[in-house]
Amino acid sequence: MKGMFALVVVVLGLLSCFRVSEGISRRDFPNGFVFGTASSAYQYEGAVKEDGRGSTVWDGFAHSFGKVIDFSNADVAVDQYHRYTEDIQLMKDMGMDAYRFSIAWSRIFPNGTGQINQAGVDHYNNLINALIAKGIEPYVTLYHWDLPQALADKYNGWVNHQIIKDFANYAETCFQKFGDRVKHWITFNEPHTFAIQGYDVGLQAPGRCSILLRLFCSAGNSATEPYLVGHNVLLSHGTVVEIYRTKYKPKQKGTLGISLDVMWFEPMTNTPADIDAAQRAQDFQFGWFMDPLFFGDYPTSMRNRVGNRLPRFSAAEAALIKGSLDFVGVNHYTTYYAKQNSTDIIGVLLNDTLADSGAVTLPFKGTNAIGDRASSIWLYIVPRGIRSLMNYIKNKYGNPPVFITENGMDDSNNPFISIKDALKDEKRIKYHNDYLSNLSASIRTDGCDVKGYFVWSLLDNWEWAAGYTSRFGLYFVDYKDKLKRYPKDSVQWFKTLLNSTA
Repeated sequence: MKGMFALVVVVLGLLSCFRVSEGISRRDFPNGFVFGTASSAYQYEGAVKEDGRGSTVWDGFAHSFGKVIDFSNADVAVDQYHRYTEDIQLMKDMGMDAYRFSIAWSRIFPNGTGQINQAGVDHYNNLINALIAKGIEPYVTLYHWDLPQALADKYNGWVNHQIIKDFANYAETCFQKFGDRVKHWITFNEPHTFAIQGYDVGLQAPGRCSILLRLFCSAGNSATEPYLVGHNVLLSHGTVVEIYRTKYKPKQKGTLGISLDVMWFEPMTNTPADIDAAQRAQDFQFGWFMDPLFFGDYPTSMRNRVGNRLPRFSAAEAALIKGSLDFVGVNHYTTYYAKQNSTDIIGVLLNDTLADSGAVTLPFKGTNAIGDRASSIWLYIVPRGIRSLMNYIKNKYGNPPVFITENGMDDSNNPFISIKDALKDEKRIKYHNDYLSNLSASIRTDGCDVKGYFVWSLLDNWEWAAGYTSRFGLYFVDYKDKLKRYPKDSVQWFKTLLNSTA
């Protein structure tokens, strides 16, 4: 009888997915479900030398030869620093409920600490007020990778325990200045990404690594620094949440979470070795941060495989971190296969954090791709993955409130395609339709507690090491003509979705 019940649930889930994919609407999500778009300060704002903003690690990194594929930088980006009222109107016209953006730490404290820069405070006050005036709820990320350069110079930033005190001071300043209107805070965006990319392989700022005899980086230790970074991020998060809950939440009544990058991993085969490898891949990505936040310590697989290189929490630190969030932010784009690393030759050669999981993750099974590919070489379109991931979170972590804080796909920035043709983004429409269909099924059929969905991104923008080669936006930005914004077909699709009730 139990098997028959499971079969009925699966069939209903499949029928549910089929129905919503034919014509998904707001009614396919709970009342109060939040739709929004997402961005980050460094990718959007520009104005890097205006109004007292201090330099960040990404300013220097982007200006270093060979670090960005098209040799571009984000000095101007899409100029949202000056155009935010225009962009807010675009969101309003679509019917979006919320906007997730980040505050640039170096606009508030140009040197990371010390004197507050009032011009930076004024800018974000104006942005927040403009959003609220249009009925759009601000979701504010405190840290989206743009570490003040002064702190990197002073003590190597996230590698050093001192960062906890300085980040807490910055965060509390934001609560003081903006917390009367901001009710949704995200402490960090993708700590796993900046720990690995910035301190293991050195492909993102601050560009620290020790792999391959340090051919690519002048300093760093790929075997230890990523774990120190992750540890200090978790302690910073816990410290900030305690400050907020103690001093500000009783009056401001806001919530705090963290946004984690999460691929879903499917075992390459149904062998026990590959099933275990898929779990380890998840432990070393998602569990690295989720397990301390929910259970007070790192996953057992990390403890066993990393040993003394993985820092330990004191009893007081574990208590500080455990339960220190009101919601989980999930940045999910794609799904890969995972298999047991049977040779570990790469791990021996690199001696880095990435090799520690003992899992190999690939978007191919033999010569067959797991799904259609977007423009980015890493982004394969696998809509079922988001439903599997939501169920994994529900089952392992007790069904906490979840916001999808990023989801989207990119087209290439092809100079030979006319703007008219570039606006025809049927692939993006199908991507969002299919991912939202699976997300809806995870809520309505599976009982997952998902509260909202933020599209990456409102606008085409500067995509880190990919520069301007990648277009994730619902709006096309003409980089050759004063950064004019043009709605892609996906804008009308979202407008129809967001204004539908049947």
